[in-house]
Amino acid sequence: MVTKYYDYIFLGAGCASLSIILRMIHSKKFSEKKILVIDREIKTKNDRTWCFWEQEPGFFEDVVYRKWNEVFFKTTGIDSIPLEMGNYQYKMIRGIDFYKKCLSEIELQKNIDLIYGEISFEETIDKTIKIKINTEVLLHDSNTIIFNSLYSPSKKQKHKFYLLQHFKGWIVESNDNFFNAEQVTLMDFRVKQNHGTTFVYVLPLSSTKALIEYTLFSENVLTEEEYSKELKLYLEEFLELNNYTIAEEEFGIIPMTNENFPYYKNGMYFIGTAGGQTKASTGYTFRFIQKQADEIVAQLVSKGNPPKKIKSKKRFLFYDNTLLRILSKKLLEGKFIFSILFKKNKASDIFKFLDNESTLGEEMKLLNSLPKKIFIKAGFSEFIKMISTN
Repeated sequence: MVTKYYDYIFLGAGCASLSIILRMIHSKKFSEKKILVIDREIKTKNDRTWCFWEQEPGFFEDVVYRKWNEVFFKTTGIDSIPLEMGNYQYKMIRGIDFYKKCLSEIELQKNIDLIYGEISFEETIDKTIKIKINTEVLLHDSNTIIFNSLYSPSKKQKHKFYLLQHFKGWIVESNDNFFNAEQVTLMDFRVKQNHGTTFVYVLPLSSTKALIEYTLFSENVLTEEEYSKELKLYLEEFLELNNYTIAEEEFGIIPMTNENFPYYKNGMYFIGTAGGQTKASTGYTFRFIQKQADEIVAQLVSKGNPPKKIKSKKRFLFYDNTLLRILSKKLLEGKFIFSILFKKNKASDIFKFLDNESTLGEEMKLLNSLPKKIFIKAGFSEFIKMISTN
């Protein structure tokens, strides 16, 4: 039984927890506070890659593995659209580099304990929640602030949409200088759309090495063989690369849903994907986690407690809901929607919109470039749903 008193407990040592803890360390305001971090196992693998766009150096700029200024969009009938990035860069952070940085800094802190084990929850007779590590109960004071980043799909909520962004990526190596290391393909929609919205990222790591990621938005995942078949087909048919070796593989599933995620429940603050920080309409998460971490730590420093709720603008939830309705009900192909957006608008304006940072005027300009009849009808349905459930 874990009986030591802690001021803060973090369940899970992933991106969300580590982003908050590193900010706490750098603030130098928590050195007298006892902090416990619990995770299933030691992070020794490069288990994921975060890619995102950003205008300025971010909090984790020192672990950015690659960044690109030249970004392209591809779709049927158009070989390549160079995107007008403005001040944005497209960046990549490898999971293993992120973990090493964070855990090495945590190990230097005498006030932070890191333990490993299976985390589970048990509801008691009085409806409170016990936290267990393996089979031992984690005792904690009522004043302990608990952050939970553990996401597990719950029972589907009524009138909500549930898609998955699922992907398999290969880091491939060629004997020749095959790739332009300065140019990244953000989305290549020339692939078949048999299973839903489907595209490929091409992220060159050098002239001989690149991450090729086959990505889908759909309700169901594919078999492992199907992902591999499509990756091989893309490399040989679209990139015309036949001689290569696969150096690494990655696979991931990200929820794309407008379900109501808790922020505070059962005595815990939910962070990261578990707290609704995955953008419902795109699956992008990293930048939203960073914004949430900034907000939480600023409030901890100034007031001693996390904010009672995370700031958000309801109109962006409305936009997400509308696109999810269109994709879920197959009113338009995702390929068609994204192709129009990137053909008719600057990428910098789209990125600002997808980061929930645009003005209403900028949003109207983007939305005006999309098929009005279908978007207005879908938007009206979502508006009625939103006001009827509030």
